[in-house]
Amino acid sequence: MPRSTSEVQAFEAHATDADLDDLRARLAAARLPEAETVYRAAPDPRRWDQGVPLADLIDVVDYWRTGYDWRSFEERLNQIGQFRTTIDGLGIHFLHRRSARADATPLILTHGWPGSIAEFIDAVDELTAPKDANAPAFHVVIPSLPGFGYSDKPVTTGWGTEKIAAAWVELMARLGYGKFVAHGGDWGGNITTVLAGRFPEHVLGIHTTFAEGPPGLTTDGLTAVERKWTEETHDFWHHRAAYAKQQATRPQTIGYSLVDSPVGLLAWILDKFSEWTDTEDSPFETISRDRILDDVTLYWLTRTGASSARIYYESHNSLDPELRVDVPSAITMYPRDIEKYPRAWAQERYRQIVRWRSPEAGGHFPSLEVPEYFVKDLQEGLAAVLAGGAMADQSRAQ
Repeated sequence: MPRSTSEVQAFEAHATDADLDDLRARLAAARLPEAETVYRAAPDPRRWDQGVPLADLIDVVDYWRTGYDWRSFEERLNQIGQFRTTIDGLGIHFLHRRSARADATPLILTHGWPGSIAEFIDAVDELTAPKDANAPAFHVVIPSLPGFGYSDKPVTTGWGTEKIAAAWVELMARLGYGKFVAHGGDWGGNITTVLAGRFPEHVLGIHTTFAEGPPGLTTDGLTAVERKWTEETHDFWHHRAAYAKQQATRPQTIGYSLVDSPVGLLAWILDKFSEWTDTEDSPFETISRDRILDDVTLYWLTRTGASSARIYYESHNSLDPELRVDVPSAITMYPRDIEKYPRAWAQERYRQIVRWRSPEAGGHFPSLEVPEYFVKDLQEGLAAVLAGGAMADQSRAQ
């Protein structure tokens, strides 16, 4: 633990053999329900109508117990560089890799739920040392949200998105980054929006896959595709968001299952990877079992099933309807994401959209589903953001 609130200390991840043995024992002793009553042969997206199919879960549990290698993920985290610091009494864990490029810009990447720092580890090398010399380079910072991963679990209420955004400003300052760019999706997109709206003196610009406009906007003038987006988003929140209501109202209750049962945790998270990815049947069409199990195992070993769920209790529907973002913004709407907003709606909040993209493939986890496109889009989006900021500075100087 850091000895003072301003100190940053190196950190290494290392689960005990006893914890890994306990995980395998629990997986071997798991009690499973009978098969779903909507059984269909794969591939068929309707197989998931009642949740994770029994056959799929058995297959992943067996691999988790006998084939998955947690140590390789730990080694990758340690290679990137891990640190912890204490902000407002809470220990915050983060990955930090500096670029060797003299023109590199500080960048903070924020994950959501049920994601983690595992979403971004494969992007670090290209972001800090791009193969294309003309692509922008970044000093990359990837924090674990409070209550997630190796960050501390809050013991009182109050750690919502507004406080997290303020903590990220302090974190970047401790690393010597008074000004920076930011990216996020899911809760990370919400926090990135708050960062840009509340701290424009520190945030040069943002890239996000989350661009919620203010409430009450009309559908008049929207294209057919945009109308479909609004319908799909409405359908998601009214018919497929029971998990969010549960975690927003009773995170402690579901938390007992998530912390006590690795199979329960796996099913809870795997269900979202299936439903929210751009796939026809299984999330493993685009994301490896290892990467999803990296994410799930991180939740398991850190016992953060309950504490991570509490971000919904703290911040569900909390984005200030009056908040506006005036810094340059690059926005990407992936076709199978769970929330998609028309540009006309987004620009009511994000006042300086310098780049807008709606690619043909990808869902809620683009860094894992379409990793090459994601990194290139992030590089190009942030390049546009930085160029937009430079032009604005020149205009003000004239």
